[in-house]
Amino acid sequence: MSEKCSSSNKGVFCAVVRDNRQVGRRFYRLGLEFSGAAAEAFAKFRPGQFIQMDLSGTALPPAERIPQELADAARREILLRRPFSFADVTVKQDRTRAELLYCVVGPATLRMTTLAPGDSVSVIGPLGNGFWTPDGKTTALLVIGGMGAPPLQHLAKVLTAEHPDIDVTAFAGAKTAKELPFEKKLDSISQQLGFSLAEFAKYAVKSMVATDDDSGGFAGPVTDCLMQWFDSQSDLARDSVIIYACGPEAMLARVAEIAKEKGIDCQISMERRMACGIGVCQSCAVGCRVPDSTETVYKLCCEDGPVFDSKEVAF
Repeated sequence: MSEKCSSSNKGVFCAVVRDNRQVGRRFYRLGLEFSGAAAEAFAKFRPGQFIQMDLSGTALPPAERIPQELADAARREILLRRPFSFADVTVKQDRTRAELLYCVVGPATLRMTTLAPGDSVSVIGPLGNGFWTPDGKTTALLVIGGMGAPPLQHLAKVLTAEHPDIDVTAFAGAKTAKELPFEKKLDSISQQLGFSLAEFAKYAVKSMVATDDDSGGFAGPVTDCLMQWFDSQSDLARDSVIIYACGPEAMLARVAEIAKEKGIDCQISMERRMACGIGVCQSCAVGCRVPDSTETVYKLCCEDGPVFDSKEVAF
């Protein structure tokens, strides 16, 4: 696939909750199932696309399960839908199953923890443009910052299935090991072989972990870990490599800088507050460069992105 991937079958659909399990202190994986027209639409969902989920009618958890720091915010009314990317999509006959990874950070995600098997939720999607794979690439580097993990987990699955000739390596970073949004690390032997994270190892994708406080893996920012990897690859053909990144904007800016220095193609998934997700509210503007000019224009993260060519974004 050499062009941006988007879906024209977007709509408002109903999803049924399959499971909702806690995988860390604040991290959860929510399993959804789509049927009928929704199953057909989400079967074409590409890594990096997103949904807008309606959580306005979702109940709060019991008071004892509400973190103290969220006690005041918890009772705020949820007016707007919330955007999420999928970490996995599986098509089974006439059903499409999807998993999203979320972190409890506010009143909406706090309510998500009460979703139970059999519950129904309203979603708008598939939305936006996902990652794409230019011709001639043989090495893909997935750079993850914190909660930037979901679309790149999905991408790892798609790349290994659709492009088995591409060698994929993931780099996952966070401030501390506890803030890495993954279920568990693999044993020491697996880690010595370059497989640190089970979520990527199941696709035979090597992975490295970086933590700012040296509590796990490489000591320092994930972008420094990426640079160290480049230093070990003296015979790498740069035009055969592509970087895919998702995470905090400061990390994305550094990844874009590294890609420019190395002369390597790079795609980044941007994040903005999205009130509608369909280009109506104009609240998710991203400053972008005009080719062959010093001028910039604004594009919408929800419609033109969230995935952009890193050379396009004006950080």
